[in-house]
Amino acid sequence: MFPTEPAAVNTGFIALLKNRSFMLLWMGQVLSQLADKVLLVLLVAMLKNYQPSSGLPENSMYSTLMVAFTIPAILFGSAGGIFVDRFPKKLVLIGSDVLRGLMILLIPFLPREFLLLLIITFAISTVTQFFAPAEQAAIPLLVHSENLMAANALFSSTMMGAMIVGFAIGEPMLSFAKSFLGAEYGQELIVCGLYLLSGALMQPIHLKDYKPIEEKEKFIHPWADFKLGLRYLKTNRLVLNAMLQLVGLYCVFAALTVLAIRLAADFGLQEKQFGFFLAAAGVGIVLGAAILGHWCHKLHRKPLPLIGFLMMAMVLGVLTFTKSLILALGLCAVLGIGAALIGVPMQTLIQQHTPPAMHGKVFGFQNHAVNIALSAPLAITGPIVDRLGLQVTLLGMSFLVAAVGIWTWQNTRRVLQDAL
Repeated sequence: MFPTEPAAVNTGFIALLKNRSFMLLWMGQVLSQLADKVLLVLLVAMLKNYQPSSGLPENSMYSTLMVAFTIPAILFGSAGGIFVDRFPKKLVLIGSDVLRGLMILLIPFLPREFLLLLIITFAISTVTQFFAPAEQAAIPLLVHSENLMAANALFSSTMMGAMIVGFAIGEPMLSFAKSFLGAEYGQELIVCGLYLLSGALMQPIHLKDYKPIEEKEKFIHPWADFKLGLRYLKTNRLVLNAMLQLVGLYCVFAALTVLAIRLAADFGLQEKQFGFFLAAAGVGIVLGAAILGHWCHKLHRKPLPLIGFLMMAMVLGVLTFTKSLILALGLCAVLGIGAALIGVPMQTLIQQHTPPAMHGKVFGFQNHAVNIALSAPLAITGPIVDRLGLQVTLLGMSFLVAAVGIWTWQNTRRVLQDAL
């Protein structure tokens, strides 16, 4: 089951550095995540070359594009996981990268019709829903259980790092490509190249996870497989609780995205500079993940998710009263550390306690739930702030996050203590 892990006693990042297949998977993830972020920058920049469809206001094009980019995550999150359980994970990972790269390369040759751009965007985002569960399912097949915490810490930190770096270098990278590779297709070529390079890096991975499908199992039954995954979650209290805590974590971060815009105005920044607060939280996640990855063996049997929720609740409460921008950014970094204390251990638990035959279904369901968790707060946080004000909303979130952390810990304390 772990064919590529060296027989070493090292744990943490040292063992991962010696695991060739895992490092190739990680490097492929970095490039794929970077390509996702640069692609979003490219799609937004391309809007100026497209006329809105009949009946669609010009200032609604951005929102419509974002809907096309996010809807597949809600529609096909679970379907991607069902597919992953029936086909080789390596094939799904590489195939997803190649398909996305080729679809991006089609854009310069298509008519400048906004509807066509929406279709391509929808298709690329749909293929991404197959990559995510395959990636999560591949990690426990490449890494020993004692190193899963470090592996997830590395993936979490680089995922957040790719988001920060990708949006920061997206525009300069696209400008460089436009100048040196040609204005007609240079930008698309550089994004396509990132996806194809990601797929090429993962080609040498030695991943023995696939068994030939029996004749009676050749046809995919999405609804039956979905119900099978749901039944498994209902009977596995540990995995279900870990997934619920991840959903709660992503709800907080989605709400923070909206609140950051209001915070920027309160601290005298322009609204478009709200990214400073999210970047500070991202730095905190990277730092927290590094701590967990390096000292994971010393943190055994510690109530990490409870500590993480209480840290986040404290930050949200204190943000209500602080007037210093530097202090606010520091608090956001502390919030990121708290998020890492929840996200990394809970993701590790799901991987450790899910049998290989259920990996795709469980991770697909998780991907689906997380995407819904990211979407719902975006819709309701703004109206709540308009009605109650920023300070009341932050205080309310602080109490709610603390209550969720305490409730989930008390609800499954014995189970989690044995697993962490």
